[in-house]
Amino acid sequence: MTRREAIHALTERLVPLYDTNEARSIARAVVGHLAGISRSTLVADPNAPFTPASGAAAEAAFEAVARRLEAGEPLQYLLGEAEFYGRSFRVGKEVLIPRPETEELVAWIAHDKKGAVRILDIGTGSGCIAATLVLEMPEAEVYAADISEQALAVAAENARALGARVVFRRADALKELAEVFPEPFDVLVSNPPYVPESDRAGMHANVRDHEPALALFVPDDDRIRFYRAIARAGQKMLRPGGRLYFEIYEHAAEEVVRMLEEERYTDTILRRDLFGKPRMICSKKRL
Repeated sequence: MTRREAIHALTERLVPLYDTNEARSIARAVVGHLAGISRSTLVADPNAPFTPASGAAAEAAFEAVARRLEAGEPLQYLLGEAEFYGRSFRVGKEVLIPRPETEELVAWIAHDKKGAVRILDIGTGSGCIAATLVLEMPEAEVYAADISEQALAVAAENARALGARVVFRRADALKELAEVFPEPFDVLVSNPPYVPESDRAGMHANVRDHEPALALFVPDDDRIRFYRAIARAGQKMLRPGGRLYFEIYEHAAEEVVRMLEEERYTDTILRRDLFGKPRMICSKKRL
């Protein structure tokens, strides 16, 4: 089987789950990964044998990967890595897969804040926000929190691999942030769980059935619970004029804005992502 034939075969198997272009993109990534070659090499010589090791072993490896993808397992978990802000982060089922809209949130902070600021990333997951902010803002002092020990282990591994100096601590964002992090901060940033349970059934299966539910879902009757808890903690943790930066659920944007006003934050800015959805908020603690 050639590389081209392998890509075609896997694309056909994935079309029931993805549109044709996405299925082909996934198939190319997988074939390159299994063959141990770069994308440029794959494109340059698509008619070469699929892998140097021919026969039953290569076919078995291909079939095992194809079955995992057909079951809805995300490509990033299969590869064990995801790209974020031009860097590779290890990911597994302990953490969410980093997404492009979160890159937009990081870019906003890096543009707004200069110098020796102190930042806390709440619900760090893979550590992509915290590690990227350190690397993009060398003078910043960055801390990160998560309730999951498994997630913290992944985040710490990513920070070490990238040479990013981040202080990690376990903390429950709903009740103990100020106690675990007594330092005064200039920025609190969070991409917390925000998908209402009632939306679970309508989600794409590769997210719903494979990414950690702890990092995704909130009760229908209190869907902004994490934003409220972090905003209240911020009254103790932020310096005067310090800022909250949130990634938000597009359907809860107005609710989050109202909550921030009720919690006495000011100068609230709501931004839309590249797809035009309201997905990011910044708000300032009163001076």
